[in-house]
Amino acid sequence: MTAETAAELHTIIDLIRYGTSRFNAAGLTFGHSYDNALDEATQLVLHSLHLPHDLGPAYGQARLLQAEKLQVLDLFQRRIDERIPAAYLTGEAWFAGLSFKSDNRALVPRSPIAELIETGFEPWLAGRHVQRALDLCTGSGCIAIAMGHYYPNWEVDGVDLSDEALSLAGENKERLQAHNVALLKSDLFNGLTGRHYDLIVTNPPYVTNDETDALPQEYSYEPEMGLRAGDDGLDLVLKILRDAPLHLSEDGLLICEVGESEQHLVKLLPEVDFAWIEFKVGQMGIFAVECRELIAHSARITELAAQRP
Repeated sequence: MTAETAAELHTIIDLIRYGTSRFNAAGLTFGHSYDNALDEATQLVLHSLHLPHDLGPAYGQARLLQAEKLQVLDLFQRRIDERIPAAYLTGEAWFAGLSFKSDNRALVPRSPIAELIETGFEPWLAGRHVQRALDLCTGSGCIAIAMGHYYPNWEVDGVDLSDEALSLAGENKERLQAHNVALLKSDLFNGLTGRHYDLIVTNPPYVTNDETDALPQEYSYEPEMGLRAGDDGLDLVLKILRDAPLHLSEDGLLICEVGESEQHLVKLLPEVDFAWIEFKVGQMGIFAVECRELIAHSARITELAAQRP
């Protein structure tokens, strides 16, 4: 059947259209770098053919060899049968315009924080000088390494508890020659005694228990410790809010992603002045908060964090 199908498909655009239709018909979930069947089919085709991910549309009419078509169709079939995220099939994910190695040692890079990195974290930094920055819960290293790449004068630490994630982050550091990035093992801030930062950026686990249990099969390939975060998704976030002032400079800034758990955070801490960031596509559950604001409400934050496991 695959050979017969391949015989009916001739060009790059034929394969992209076919893959898009198959993916939609199969009811796949798209939440790992790409949010729709067309983009994912495009990237799987281009990867299989060893072509650049931003190939111009003029090449869409390029005809393919039978062996090339069969290779692409096999990749499509794996995506449908096994529900493996495309980035794990290709071993590559794009974040902030950079190519990262991606496998199941860490979540697939996909945070809107990429947009903040590319725009200099403005207007949230408000022109303040950054010498040292931290990416807490670094996973694949994408945020830390992208910060190091775009801001070569910054000293950036990437921190994670997972040895597997840190090994992947180390490979990405070498891949992108991020010499101003240091990778450290720590359970949140516990191993960072004496370290202080002008900017802390974090995309911690924030998916609720119920949401984690209900996630589509694609997410089962990712490490659960990068997703699950208690009944309201805030088990780690509250500890980060509690301890961040101990590691921020006096006028330091914390940027944190909480996704859909934004609603729970606002209810728990209505008195805290979280600045919810607008992205090109709208709000994405990411806030900026000043160190002094966290200090002003430290008693309440500490009380709430103490109630968590």
